[in-house]
Amino acid sequence: MARNLYITAMEPASGKSLVSLGIMATLAGRVERLGFFRPIVRSEPDPQVELIRRQYRLSSDADRMVALRHEEAARLAPYDELRKRVVAAYKELEQECDFVLCEGTDFTGAAPALDFGLNADLANELGAPVLVVVRAGTVDETVAGVRAALAALAHRGCTTLGVVVNRADPEAMEEMKARLEGDRDLESVYVLPEVPALAHPTVADVAAALGARVALGASGRLEREVRDVRVAAMSVEHFVDHLVEGTLVIVPGDRSDILLACLASVTSPVIPAVAGVLLTGGYAVGSRIGRLLEEAPFPLLEVPDLTHTAAAAVQSVTAALRPDDERKIATALGVFEANVDSSDLARRLEQERPARMTPIMFEYELIERARADPRHIVLPEGEDDRILRAAEILLRRGVVQLTVLGAPDDIRGRAAALGLDLGRAEIVDPVTSPLLEAFAAAYHELRRHKGVTAELALDRVANPSYFGTMLLQTGAVDGMVSGAAHTTADTIRPAFEIIRPREGVSVVSSVFLMCLADRVLVYGDCAVNPKPDAAQLADIAISSAETATNFGIEPLVAMLSYSTGMSGSGEDVDRVRAATEEVRARRPELRVEGPIQYDAAVDAGVAELKLPGSDVAGRATVFVFPDLEAGNVAYKAVQRSAGAVAIGPVLQGLRKPVNDLSRGCTVTDIVNTVAITAVQAQLAGPAAD
Repeated sequence: MARNLYITAMEPASGKSLVSLGIMATLAGRVERLGFFRPIVRSEPDPQVELIRRQYRLSSDADRMVALRHEEAARLAPYDELRKRVVAAYKELEQECDFVLCEGTDFTGAAPALDFGLNADLANELGAPVLVVVRAGTVDETVAGVRAALAALAHRGCTTLGVVVNRADPEAMEEMKARLEGDRDLESVYVLPEVPALAHPTVADVAAALGARVALGASGRLEREVRDVRVAAMSVEHFVDHLVEGTLVIVPGDRSDILLACLASVTSPVIPAVAGVLLTGGYAVGSRIGRLLEEAPFPLLEVPDLTHTAAAAVQSVTAALRPDDERKIATALGVFEANVDSSDLARRLEQERPARMTPIMFEYELIERARADPRHIVLPEGEDDRILRAAEILLRRGVVQLTVLGAPDDIRGRAAALGLDLGRAEIVDPVTSPLLEAFAAAYHELRRHKGVTAELALDRVANPSYFGTMLLQTGAVDGMVSGAAHTTADTIRPAFEIIRPREGVSVVSSVFLMCLADRVLVYGDCAVNPKPDAAQLADIAISSAETATNFGIEPLVAMLSYSTGMSGSGEDVDRVRAATEEVRARRPELRVEGPIQYDAAVDAGVAELKLPGSDVAGRATVFVFPDLEAGNVAYKAVQRSAGAVAIGPVLQGLRKPVNDLSRGCTVTDIVNTVAITAVQAQLAGPAAD
């Protein structure tokens, strides 16, 4: 029987979807077969089911995660029949899960007390302890509300795991915690603050609520937060005076002057940037204006309603967590992780970390470790939109401190145009930085034996890749991530020249962390060394095994070749065989096998035929390729054919962490690589000043 937990709330708009998201993150790092269940939903597909299912890559079909729609539940009589249907659906899902998180109804009926009673009864039927979410008021109101919730659950015979007080006034949180923690009847209470970014609806929320057509800007722009609403019923000069950052402008489609002013808002540093435009009245935008607006970074929505009708409808739109809204999801997880002790919560849920590492566990562990001791990372490519989007997500989740390189006005302007908040990032222009001359002098001293003049040194360190590397070398930051807009050579050449290899490492190499459907593997070297000799292959194997260990993967090393064991000979096979023997001599405790073919390394059946008795064959987790050509082809083939997530290349062997990005990287790739770099920095020593 799967373990479970039932989340319910005391009233509408309590924020239990945020709590579910955060608890799923905690469980995802500890549970291999994780399930999510909702007894009754308003519609299918249910947004919350879709959010959780996609965020945590749950294998169950969405329809198996829901028992009843609201209309079906309303028709069921007697009450016992409803409970039977819910239990039957839950039991079917439970068979394929180790833990099921259940989220109660949405309090959409006329009598919230009836919803609360139904959720309490369903929790009992499912044998699930209850985590109750209480919306904060004043300190006195909140304490009274928590006590009332616990009393009501006890009256219903529920087992209560704890209470989450959500949407608390940040200034009252300490007093609230002290009052609640001083109550002997309360064993586990977590208090989460009200966060404006979560309270603001997005343009997508507005579009969904009004049934608006997205005329322009669907791709990536609907996530912009609506912080204010303005009806443009005035001249342009007065309209601009009343704009604030993140405004949704409501205007008839024939007001070309207002539309041009909205476009100007995202290109001018002195005019607040709009979040989006809602066109009313069914008027078509002129063709010339339409062509200009195609380049706008904000979306345009269309409704046939008159302006006053649309404005009234917009006022009633509430914020929601949507599956595609990476920024709001990052904010929600950041709030939860900053205020809930995940280890304490896991202990109360009796979920220990398993020995096996799945991709979702790996990603959770990665972010959790980076957040536990935040490090300072520099991102030299501030001109790339993906870098800016990833930077905001990292800051919202509190994963790292960031320095972004580039012209501050350009970066802030681009961030505003994209609707991003980079207020907590340090933005530095290498060309105008007061550090430039000192960096040039240091680089000149370091490379003068290679013919680098003082003038060339000054020119070179003005390059963001070199400037970022000098920040790392001098201890101003703890790590660097680059490569989204530059080649691997552009990223690693400054590191080779300035950072240099660790003592005892003869060759700097790389690995990709390959997140497959059910495991995480380490592939090296797929990015740096074209034709390593036996000693270099041994170094790569040892470094790759250390990287695997550092990220919670048990290192079982396969030294790959086109031959297994003693079945073949030749220069390439002999090189791999010699490398394997050197690894065994240098690291006798490390389990390594080679030469070995890939099929014998991963398939237990093939391993039994080709290399019986090996404790690596059929179980390998670290794969060392004989040369760059084989490694690069293999990782790309697995990535594209098996749908694997390839994180890297992760550089290894440097004195300080520098990591490269693929030029085709996604925002998620950047977030993961920065987190990896932060963890490497933690392992390297104390944080930067």
